[in-house]
Amino acid sequence: MAHDPQILDHEYDGIKEFDNPTPGWWNFLFFFFILFGIVYIFMSIASPYVPTPEQELEQAQLKWTKLRFEGLELEPTPETIASYAQSKQWMDYAKGLFKANCVSCHGPDGGGVVGPNFCDDYGKNLKTIGDIPLVIANGAGSGAMPAWGQRFQQNDIVLLSAYVASLRGTTPLVPKPPEGELMEPWPDVPPPAEASPDEAESSDG
Repeated sequence: MAHDPQILDHEYDGIKEFDNPTPGWWNFLFFFFILFGIVYIFMSIASPYVPTPEQELEQAQLKWTKLRFEGLELEPTPETIASYAQSKQWMDYAKGLFKANCVSCHGPDGGGVVGPNFCDDYGKNLKTIGDIPLVIANGAGSGAMPAWGQRFQQNDIVLLSAYVASLRGTTPLVPKPPEGELMEPWPDVPPPAEASPDEAESSDG
């Protein structure tokens, strides 16, 4: 049955208005999209089941790192450590290892807490860059520095050594006074060849 609108009693400048109520489907869509917006905001911001953009980026970087690890066999040589210490991509990964395992003794920026300062030119248990993986793997100071050789794979030991080496010459917030002897300069070598995540995925496929 066709709708027969009624004319309202008021008028403006001789213009009268039909009493046309808003269609029911329009009201339904209006409230539906309000509810949808509330749910969408919750799911995209507050829901623990939907990853945030930062988490998606972290997952993509982790996937890319795993792809790059395939077939990678790093030797703990001074040249390899000095080379990878210049790679931002690999040092981002190694920084995660450092944060998870080394911060309590060496500080978040390597300035030293209980353990020595990595940012100056002096080494308590180090004389050369090649000593870093040995100390990480075997420990030092009669157990004060634990041995990580059974926990870390060799690639992780090399990359963590490179990260420690990369801290030399940086400025920590609260540096611990120098300890030990003056270390030798790090080898002057080029950084490793870098590959983009797309290149790593294409080589994997």
